[in-house]
Amino acid sequence: MREKCTPTQSQRLVELNASEQVVNLEFDTIEDRNVWFKSEELRLVKENKEKIARLLKIEHKTLSLRIESALEKWLMDEGFTRVVTPIIITSSMLEKMTITKEHPLTNQVFWLDEKKCLRPMLAPNLYKVMGSLIKITREPVRIFEAGSCFRKESQGAQHMNEFKMLNFVELAGVKDGEQMDRLKAMAHKAMAAVGIQDYELVEESSEVYGKTLDIVADGVELASGAYGPHLLDEKWGIFDTWVGIGFGIERIAMVKEHYKTIKRVGGSISYIDGSPMNL
Repeated sequence: MREKCTPTQSQRLVELNASEQVVNLEFDTIEDRNVWFKSEELRLVKENKEKIARLLKIEHKTLSLRIESALEKWLMDEGFTRVVTPIIITSSMLEKMTITKEHPLTNQVFWLDEKKCLRPMLAPNLYKVMGSLIKITREPVRIFEAGSCFRKESQGAQHMNEFKMLNFVELAGVKDGEQMDRLKAMAHKAMAAVGIQDYELVEESSEVYGKTLDIVADGVELASGAYGPHLLDEKWGIFDTWVGIGFGIERIAMVKEHYKTIKRVGGSISYIDGSPMNL
């Protein structure tokens, strides 16, 4: 009978970001396995230490932050302006997004009291800001925001309670009927900016946004785009065409590094830039 790694050994290898193929290797004897494990653990520890050293001495930004910076530079080159809005929003703003007390997402919201919560998405604030700006300028509005969002998500490989989104919106800059073409063009440019080549664009239907355009890679949804005119627009005083895409920063990082869990690249005190702290 061939010997496989013990559960403890497998857990340690996964923690050090060993591939599934490595974790599932088989050996002739327990002694062979244990000798190999000790050697492989040392190799992976060294590899992770070198990666951390590279971060601290050369890169100075984690992969997630580098992805955010790449998207920011691309959008600013496209004429978009970065805005910063509050993390705490009101229940009335969620209701304008059709997220009422009866909506399933309400149970995933981190409520601070009956009327205030930590934002589960960036869209409500961006709706408000772009509506105000077009009244001031009477010109097309191109803005984006990168910031934390909060949801009581399932603790799966692709979800966290706190995660970073980057959303851009372009109001009154696209002719009616050309919104989807604009979304696809921007999606391709975004993936080029972050260095992802193997992906697909999938048209879907969303309960909140209607027709959407998702960017999918390795079976993971990296971003989702939507456009208007839309049924929600009137509630926000929006009467022009618009397009927008929301990117999951940590999901992009997870796919780029082929990590099995998003927790390696999110806000953490257990990992730094994908490497475990207990080396």
